[in-house]
Amino acid sequence: MPHSTSYSLEELSNLTSSKLVGDPDYRIQGVENLESASEKEASFLANPLYLKQLKQSNAGVVFIKELPDFETSQNYLISPDPSKAFQVLIELFNDPSLFESGFTGIHPSAIIHPTAEIADHVTIGPYTVIDKNVKIGPYTQILGHVHIAPYVQIGSHCILYPQTSVGANCELKNAVILQPGAVIGSCGFGYSTSEKGEHKKLKHVGRVILEDRVEIGANTTIDRARFKETHIHSGVKIDNLVQIGHGVHIGQNSIIVAQVGIAGSTKLGKYNVVAGQVGIVGHISIADHVTLAAKSGVTKNILKPGTYAGVPAVSQQNYYKQVSSFRKLPNYVSKIKKIEEKLQQVESYPSPLGFLRSKSFFKKIFSTKS
Repeated sequence: MPHSTSYSLEELSNLTSSKLVGDPDYRIQGVENLESASEKEASFLANPLYLKQLKQSNAGVVFIKELPDFETSQNYLISPDPSKAFQVLIELFNDPSLFESGFTGIHPSAIIHPTAEIADHVTIGPYTVIDKNVKIGPYTQILGHVHIAPYVQIGSHCILYPQTSVGANCELKNAVILQPGAVIGSCGFGYSTSEKGEHKKLKHVGRVILEDRVEIGANTTIDRARFKETHIHSGVKIDNLVQIGHGVHIGQNSIIVAQVGIAGSTKLGKYNVVAGQVGIVGHISIADHVTLAAKSGVTKNILKPGTYAGVPAVSQQNYYKQVSSFRKLPNYVSKIKKIEEKLQQVESYPSPLGFLRSKSFFKKIFSTKS
């Protein structure tokens, strides 16, 4: 379909494989969120929390999973995944050239060691440094100010954004994305401490492997292993500002959200979701299909799939019980104080049998005098 400044709902229905409920000839010129959308813009509803905005929205069409249970005159495009369908429109109405580098081929300012092997159709941007014995596969883009250390291997269709760094002997397989400032293969945080308390650095000579379709967020750091490898398996997506320690293994298709810290030699299973600001200690294992709620602290092995939360992290069910009990603490404290006051009153009140403890009483009982 040729590029157009507007599209009919029938055209959008076909483009997104969505079912149209509304006027097929109605035309859309852009995209916007529910709250701000005009009559000529499309929007979407993927979270029921935004039903109120849907009722008040002026959007010309809304992508939705199913029709709302209230009366409305809006046009709808029904899709099993409204967010995914809406993404088609986001890209349709935005010029892709805005995000493409103006530099093609190998820029003359790039410094490339003569032993490096660069495949066809590779882009290397300004002021990039590629060291000895590096191998780069076809259709990979290395943008400006990137540093690639000796013996690095990079596959095809990768994108390394500006200010990224890949340490010696690391490997990036195919379709890997490094967002700006990502550091792959920095030296692990390891020291030997003397009797005097002085710390001597342990040289880390291992490497990092990023498998196919891994994406690393901006300013995220992944340390090289001490002598083997830090391994991020295929399909893993890691957000910005994440720290991955030396020797960590992350199973395929896991998601790690911003500001997570994972200490060395920890193994995460497949399909895990680690929410923001989670901390995970070193030398433990986490099973497949585990979700860790935001700000959790994992201190021991997690052997069963499920959702975990809290510090230390426990099952979601146990966490909710803890939170419920914690909220009742003020009431418990008040009750305990009342009980203590009553006990003090009982202890201070003269006992009706108190005379039994009297020495004079026993003297009278056992006296031989008449």
